[in-house]
Amino acid sequence: MISRFERFSFAMFEITRYWHKISSDEMARFGLKGQHSVYLMTLFNHPDGITAARLSELCSKDKSDVSRMMSIMEERGLVKKEAVNGSNYRARLSLTKLGMEAAEHVEQRARLAVDLAGGWMSEETRNEFYHVLEKIASNLQAICEGGLPE
Repeated sequence: MISRFERFSFAMFEITRYWHKISSDEMARFGLKGQHSVYLMTLFNHPDGITAARLSELCSKDKSDVSRMMSIMEERGLVKKEAVNGSNYRARLSLTKLGMEAAEHVEQRARLAVDLAGGWMSEETRNEFYHVLEKIASNLQAICEGGLPE
């Protein structure tokens, strides 16, 4: 019999794996990898722009990853960097018009994927499902920060 831990871990792994595959397929049309989608969508949700440090926090990625990804997205014409007081220190990153179009496309495709995957759920079931996922994530974060009790 499969334990709760194995069942939970396997389901989370499968969801993550398939989500990354869908993300990679959708981002390929822009010459990007699936991992760019988190940055694209985060910038989409901050139309006035944000700093690389804030983007790093919001995406839970290290600053070197943000820097690499933003350089690639800037080369593709999706992201622009606006200097502050003539300096790139604390420069604001935002989407270009092309970046906004790409983000809108990816957001629509992500919504379609989520609808197809969970469209069978009632609104009540969906709300409970997200509540449970958020609680598990919060509890696991607390465990990571404080360590497992002895």
